[in-house]
Amino acid sequence: MPVFVAPIAGALSDRIGGRPLLVAGLALQAIGLGWLAAVASPTVAYLTMVPAFVVAGVGMSLFFAPVANVVLSSVRRDQEGIASGANNAIRELGGVFGIAVLGAVFSAHGSYASGSAFVSGLTPAVWVGAAAVAVAAAAALLLPRSRRVPAVSSAADPIPEAQRVQELDLVR
Repeated sequence: MPVFVAPIAGALSDRIGGRPLLVAGLALQAIGLGWLAAVASPTVAYLTMVPAFVVAGVGMSLFFAPVANVVLSSVRRDQEGIASGANNAIRELGGVFGIAVLGAVFSAHGSYASGSAFVSGLTPAVWVGAAAVAVAAAAALLLPRSRRVPAVSSAADPIPEAQRVQELDLVR
């Protein structure tokens, strides 16, 4: 799904802002994961899980494409490299903690000993993941509307942009 949806999400992010896409993407991921946890059983047919994978994949695409836009639009141009690096580091750290927490939940409730033991661990782990993503969706609702932070005035340009605009308005 990311191959198909991410380019559309990137274009939409530029047009409508990243916050609505982040909220929708995280909500769809939570729904997809919850769906997967609900249908998981040792005998479930793969085709039964495909819709959950599609919903979660669309949600992932709606999140990962605009998140960079949201992060970079919240800092000045001269800080974009730092913001991008921090965004990547936090994403990697989140993946590591997610694997550790969900792996711990899995191992506390199940094992690889049999199909039913596997599903016994998988189901609570996926529910925990769905809950975490749902909390993130709620938190994304609190993000401010996206705006570009103005660049820092350089020594060669001592007049701030806002003052220059006011002066131009007075001239007109």
